[in-house]
Amino acid sequence: MAKTADKIYKDPEIGDVTFKKSDRSRSLSIRVHPVKGVSVSVPYMVPYAVAQAYFQTRRSWIIETMAKQKEKYKDLVIPSAQEIAELRKKAKAELPPRLFELAVRYDFLYNGVTIKHNASNWGSCSAKGNINLNLNIVRLPKVLQDYVLLHELCHLRHYDHGHGFHLLLEHVLTDNLLKCVDAGDPLAAEIAKKAALSKAKYPVDYVMTRAIKQFRVV
Repeated sequence: MAKTADKIYKDPEIGDVTFKKSDRSRSLSIRVHPVKGVSVSVPYMVPYAVAQAYFQTRRSWIIETMAKQKEKYKDLVIPSAQEIAELRKKAKAELPPRLFELAVRYDFLYNGVTIKHNASNWGSCSAKGNINLNLNIVRLPKVLQDYVLLHELCHLRHYDHGHGFHLLLEHVLTDNLLKCVDAGDPLAAEIAKKAALSKAKYPVDYVMTRAIKQFRVV
């Protein structure tokens, strides 16, 4: 089905609102993002007039959500559109080669990789073996970048977060962490020390998960 161009509505209080037609959308939905703004996902067969009427019924909620986000991220430096573009360029140049290197090292085979700007996750892996990576990953220290990439690679063999997934992830994380320590990475050394003292079932994964929570996806 041919792609329909997005429509931009300029709201006097909210600003630009993007209406996006999608044959994947089953219902009207609104997304409020601190960087990318407000967007309305519109099922392909739903007229824009209906979508705009729906948007008007949700204006108060949108304005309230934007105010909460502004307060939540008041101390966070939000990247500009140009800075996001630069992050995307950097991510496309650096992440696919590193993903391939780790995949070869630990014997993973994926179908393809895409760089995206997600608001809620660092990455994802589909059942078809396609890996999506958030451009924000390049803002992380190298050892934590590897954590995200290895996490998604492990989903090629285990699609859930069960015991088998965590055993595999802990194995590859530990091996990669020791390589980073040997290369002189101070953060890797700190993580290794904390993991050695941890009583968690999967200590390296546990310590790295806590470390990555210090960073926000923007």
